[in-house]
Amino acid sequence: MTYEPVIGLEVHAQLKTNSKIFCGCSTKFGQGPNSQTCPVCIGMPGVLPVLNKTAMDFIIKTGLAMNCSIEPFSRFARKNYFYPDLPKGYQISQFEFPVCKGGYVEFMVDGKLTKVGLTRIHMEEDAGKNLHEGIEGASHVDLNRTGVPLMEIVSEPDIRSAEEAAEYMRKLRTILRYIDVCDGNMEEGSLRCDANVSLRPVGQKEFGTRAELKNMNSFKNVAKAIEYEIKRQTQVLEDGGHVVQETRLWDAGQSVTLSMRGKEEAHDYRYFPEPDLVPVEVSKPWKDAILATMPELPDAKRARFVSEYGIPEYDAEVLTLSKAMASYYEEVAKLSGQPKLASNWVMGDVMRELKNDAIEIEDCPLEPARLAGMLKLIEDGTISGKIAKTVFEEMYRSGKDADTVVKEKGLVQIADTGAIEKLIDEVMAANPDKVADYRGGKVALFGFFVGQVMKVSGGKASPAMVNDLLKKKLA
Repeated sequence: MTYEPVIGLEVHAQLKTNSKIFCGCSTKFGQGPNSQTCPVCIGMPGVLPVLNKTAMDFIIKTGLAMNCSIEPFSRFARKNYFYPDLPKGYQISQFEFPVCKGGYVEFMVDGKLTKVGLTRIHMEEDAGKNLHEGIEGASHVDLNRTGVPLMEIVSEPDIRSAEEAAEYMRKLRTILRYIDVCDGNMEEGSLRCDANVSLRPVGQKEFGTRAELKNMNSFKNVAKAIEYEIKRQTQVLEDGGHVVQETRLWDAGQSVTLSMRGKEEAHDYRYFPEPDLVPVEVSKPWKDAILATMPELPDAKRARFVSEYGIPEYDAEVLTLSKAMASYYEEVAKLSGQPKLASNWVMGDVMRELKNDAIEIEDCPLEPARLAGMLKLIEDGTISGKIAKTVFEEMYRSGKDADTVVKEKGLVQIADTGAIEKLIDEVMAANPDKVADYRGGKVALFGFFVGQVMKVSGGKASPAMVNDLLKKKLA
């Protein structure tokens, strides 16, 4: 029997607020354990939470970016469960009245447009963190993260492969970073994903029994964990067994999922309205004010790059993966007047150097204006594309502009007809046998002659002039 995977993702995104959701404590990452806490976030008796308005602005902004319905009435609820990193014994979340309902996200997989629906986006507070490493016979609890504002973005079970799940996560991260509500850093835990995975026979409408996967801290691990779980469940079913509804942990070291506990249902949490917080009403003026601050989103930017700059769809897709990369490219394209040449260099040499240096485009030492200046030298024939490679590397490392590098290293392209003809004569005189072979019909030798001329010129001869003059000389 052939089985079809049915996958839904629950993504927790930490909001980029300076303070926590219900108190004034800092949300800064990496501080000393329990150094960013107060009576409110550690759940001391008698304290009252106060909602962070910026956090509310951010979730409305996210809902608008993801085509959601922004609900005029939303309410917080208590989600009751006991765990050492949850000091109050309950989590303030949302249940029947979330801020955002519906919506969808579109992305490309293997050249095909894929659409995943959203069930809801709601707001909640984060829990603390249990510390185990380097501690024998006990676990410690760090409550710095307690009360940090989170959005939970819940997808419909529309995903059908591990690859689709990873691409969906990448698109979510791109949108969140474009609208500047989450930094998307999975390693630091500011973007986390739980996956609900089940199988059903192809053609069956009813869903199978699902397992929830946790502890996936990269796009690669999201794909690997889901892929493993699909294979595991397939084997269970083919052996005549039954998939158990449970929560499973992804062990990246062993590349397996391991059983953690039985999966809770909503009624297990005993949700009830949060008595210490009033409901939130989102008025039309409030929503319109946030809508006015929305930047150009990645899909719209990609379409504009294709129409305005005439670059291929693939180039536009790569260049708009991050807002900063799109801005960098657009500035180079405008300053150089060569949008396709700009996309080639940004996608090729610039991205290669960024990867080698393990930095983001925001930290690129080569400013757009300097790269544009080099592209102008290529276009006006001052340097060849080959020489430009040398110029680029020196610019990237030294901070000098293209004109300075070209002058200091004597890299001006030779575009003098007499000088190039002299070089061609030298090459032909040194290879009389190959000249005879070429004239005898071995036209494939033309590339050899071009290479020899470029070699003796030190790569400075104009390739176009070399090709033109060689054809005439060899004829």
